[in-house]
Amino acid sequence: MSGIPAELDGRVAVVTGASRGIGKGIALELGAAGATVYVTGRSVTAGRLPGTVHDTAIQIDELGGTGIPYICDHRDDDAVARLFDMVRSEQGRLDVLVNNVYNSPAAARWLGKPFWEVPPSAWDETFDVGVRSHYAAGVFAAPLLRESGGLIVNISSPGAERYMHNAVYGVAKTALDRLTADMAHELTDSGVTVVSLWPGIVDTELLQMIPADAEGKRQVTLPGEGTFDLNAAETPRFPGRAVAALAADPDRKRRTGRAFRVADLAEEYGFTDVDGRVPRAE
Repeated sequence: MSGIPAELDGRVAVVTGASRGIGKGIALELGAAGATVYVTGRSVTAGRLPGTVHDTAIQIDELGGTGIPYICDHRDDDAVARLFDMVRSEQGRLDVLVNNVYNSPAAARWLGKPFWEVPPSAWDETFDVGVRSHYAAGVFAAPLLRESGGLIVNISSPGAERYMHNAVYGVAKTALDRLTADMAHELTDSGVTVVSLWPGIVDTELLQMIPADAEGKRQVTLPGEGTFDLNAAETPRFPGRAVAALAADPDRKRRTGRAFRVADLAEEYGFTDVDGRVPRAE
């Protein structure tokens, strides 16, 4: 099965940080499966990188779902609380929360830097909009999700398990996976499933700015980690198909509290990326 494993008509989802990148890919796949998707982000006009929450919402509509843009800085707890109040008022339910928001352009400044060259402010940037924001969204979404027996997906990384990028990144992803485990523990009797999802290397708009070389190859070198062929990377819709598969799985509770690689879920659920591959670059 190359695409969506099951329909999600009547389901309601919130995807944070969905103007572009992985968040956008997830929002599009949930919409393609028929869900109503609230997409959050700060981008209302395209800047150096393309994409806005309005663009994503329109594309969800074109795929057969219903896209609803919500302008939000996820450091503003009041704004996040209003989002879930709106969901309750307009939909009366919430089935899926995807915690994806992350400041990738800011984090890119510190790739491959040893900790003594990374300022303490980078810790705050990473944790505020990469761990705390996920916790806050979970807090405000929990009452709705407990009513529906819904799904929380925290977008994490193999950096929770091994060295990637820098010390701050690894500690943040480890914290996020611990948050997944502890949320799942506290929601054990609620029917809510909580998982971390580990995409591989994803060819986002940021990486698409890397030009091809004379041989037509697009490659990115991560200091201390190697050189990676972006033509073999995942598209942002590949992790989206993983989220759609989890949302449609009536037996997903068996997975709660754990982290899963997107490629492993692809093999289990039988979906592929948009080009028919199951990418495994990470």
